[in-house]
Amino acid sequence: MAVLPGPSVERPTEPSPEGSPEDRVRAIVAAHRGERGALLPVLHSVKEELGYVDPAVIPVLAAELNLSRADVHGVVTFYEDFRQSPPGRRTVRICRAEACQAVGAADVAERARNRLGVSFGETTSDGEITLDQVFCLGNCATGPAVEVDGRLYGRVTPERLDALLTAEGADA
Repeated sequence: MAVLPGPSVERPTEPSPEGSPEDRVRAIVAAHRGERGALLPVLHSVKEELGYVDPAVIPVLAAELNLSRADVHGVVTFYEDFRQSPPGRRTVRICRAEACQAVGAADVAERARNRLGVSFGETTSDGEITLDQVFCLGNCATGPAVEVDGRLYGRVTPERLDALLTAEGADA
């Protein structure tokens, strides 16, 4: 029995860490060329590559994906994951969903804002820490949930948040 070759699969090329942001975005789009609904995967890749979605690349994304700038801008601004300015060197994300709110997330959020001197979506003046709110970290059974630099913590009290920030060297 003869084995027929399967369809050829074009492997996406990795974006180059060099070049202008626009060139890097074009490489990312090329890696997703042909995917249906590629905008979200492209935006996630842009965020991973650049750290944020620079408003200057929105026209490039629109042109490359044959979308309007308004469509791309609407998606970028709708999802809190897609920030439009560089984040701090470190990130603190606090869950504000109902399950975490019911067990004290508001107190944790207040402590974070007071301690860091910023509101949600802002970065400390030294560029060190960005404070974000999210509406579920998937840790509902052990709320309030906080994510510090990608590491998830449960049952966080204001005092435990202080300890996490101090232990992580994130004291502002």
